[in-house]
Amino acid sequence: MPDCSFSYDIAADKSTLWIPPVDPEVVMWAGLPLQPKEALEKYEVDAVLTTNDLKSGKPVQDLLQKSGQTVLVMKDRADLSVFETDSVKSMQPKIDYDWLRRAIEQCRVVKDEHEIAMIRHANIISSYAHQQVQASVHAASNERELNAVFVMHCHANGCKEMAYGCICAAGTNASTLHYVHNDLPLDSKLNMLLDAGSEYNCYCSDITRTFPLNGRFTKESREIYELVLRMQTECMHMIKADVLWEDVHMRAHNIAAEGLRDLGIFKKDLSVEQILDSKITTRFFPHGLGHYLGMDTHDCGGNANYEDPNPFLSYLRVRGRLPVNAVITNEPGIYFREFPLRQELKDGVWEGVVDESVLDRYWSVGGVRIEDDVVVKEHGCENLTTVSSKLEDIEGVCNGTIQV
Repeated sequence: MPDCSFSYDIAADKSTLWIPPVDPEVVMWAGLPLQPKEALEKYEVDAVLTTNDLKSGKPVQDLLQKSGQTVLVMKDRADLSVFETDSVKSMQPKIDYDWLRRAIEQCRVVKDEHEIAMIRHANIISSYAHQQVQASVHAASNERELNAVFVMHCHANGCKEMAYGCICAAGTNASTLHYVHNDLPLDSKLNMLLDAGSEYNCYCSDITRTFPLNGRFTKESREIYELVLRMQTECMHMIKADVLWEDVHMRAHNIAAEGLRDLGIFKKDLSVEQILDSKITTRFFPHGLGHYLGMDTHDCGGNANYEDPNPFLSYLRVRGRLPVNAVITNEPGIYFREFPLRQELKDGVWEGVVDESVLDRYWSVGGVRIEDDVVVKEHGCENLTTVSSKLEDIEGVCNGTIQV
């Protein structure tokens, strides 16, 4: 609900939801909002009052009298005007603006069964919509048409909101990680990268599939797809409680280095260690392996360090060990981004590392990403994403030999 506040009396173990009062003008246009009695039945709270009551400052004053002089506040989420009333200011409360946010972010990382069920449902609907996009690709002529197919099937099956704006990137557009146009023609393009997920009851899904626009991958596209799938599969086998996420992420880089060398894009006389020492894989796999997922697509609690001077880790959204029942994405990718790579090659930055004569055959692949949403378990993980990533299944749905 918009424009609401929430308070919790720790000593009394009492929660209160504060909702806007009924405004006759709003009712005329939008109908009656949720009433306090209805909200009390719908949400797991002990009391429901209106925000008019909260603005008087008396509820905060009462809390301070019961629990002492400390209030834990999320500064950018609270109505701070309630602390400016004379009655509250006279009590000179100690207000901590940091502790509560840190605590809530840590709590949000670990999901209960209900939360996992919401994310699973969003994944089922989104996976179905991904399949329908693949089955429709033969009839589309523009990125926006496939974007519309995805949104339509999510909406028709009960997920009215998207977790984020769809990324519907054809051909070399797929080398842009957060591509936003979604409206360019499909003519002469090889592949489509669709990064799209719906939201169900405030919980998100986040799924990416890459598929051939004409129903069959080219030789180069197939090679890159198989490499990315290997990256994801081997990382999936590593995901379990207490694993260090940096180790999983770096395993993906190791596989990328080996795979691109074996294809000849990197010089074949180089060892994997030499390739990683050059940092060249950060040009082809620039983002982190995944992020926490929940009520936000890029959910909180990951302890990211974007100031890290290590280029392998500077974009990693999750750092540290994974707890049981966290939900995290596993989304490796390989991209052929012309900027700044072409200029760096011209300047000789990657001399002795990249074989440009081989690389030239792969620019049109654009980018390949495969992304699933997984629950961390004690001895492994559960994949909540149900749309297949097997190469033969992807091609079969796109060319019509597999019906969905």
